[in-house]
Amino acid sequence: MSELTDELLADARERMGKSVEATNGEFTSVRTGRASPALLDRVSVDYYGAQTPLRQLATINAAETQLLTVQPYDKSSMKAIEKGIQDAQLGLTPSNDGNVIRLSIPQLTEERRRELVKMVRHIAEEGRVAIRNVRRDCMHDLRELKGEGEIGADDEHRAEADLQKQTDARIAELDALLKGKEEEILEV
Repeated sequence: MSELTDELLADARERMGKSVEATNGEFTSVRTGRASPALLDRVSVDYYGAQTPLRQLATINAAETQLLTVQPYDKSSMKAIEKGIQDAQLGLTPSNDGNVIRLSIPQLTEERRRELVKMVRHIAEEGRVAIRNVRRDCMHDLRELKGEGEIGADDEHRAEADLQKQTDARIAELDALLKGKEEEILEV
């Protein structure tokens, strides 16, 4: 294959990899029955008028399997952090003792587990769509190169076959991540 097709395929491979990573990142922010500091990744706090990620304002630990602790670097930000956690609508109620904010992770009901499974399936589908969009863009670029006479029909066909293999591999990787997350959610 030509250098042009190699560059296009390398770019597509990188973009597909980023789509899988982003989807996996979304998975970590979905609450399971277990305490995980990643649950608070999406929380931002109004800190002196600026929206600031919680991770920059406090140390977050999973003290026990059902308990998260948030220890602010600046004690005066305690109220703002509590408000940020409540505003994030995670279904967690913060309690603070003046030094540490504790978040008790309640056991999930069967109904809530099913909702979470639907949510991660939706996230996975968005990831698949992102991967397919990368494939579509790359196919379009390959056809343009063929139309301009920069690559031959054989090179285009080989590159498309290689691109389809990459797409299938990334989608399989995403499906494996989804399966693992579903098992984690449904685990009682």
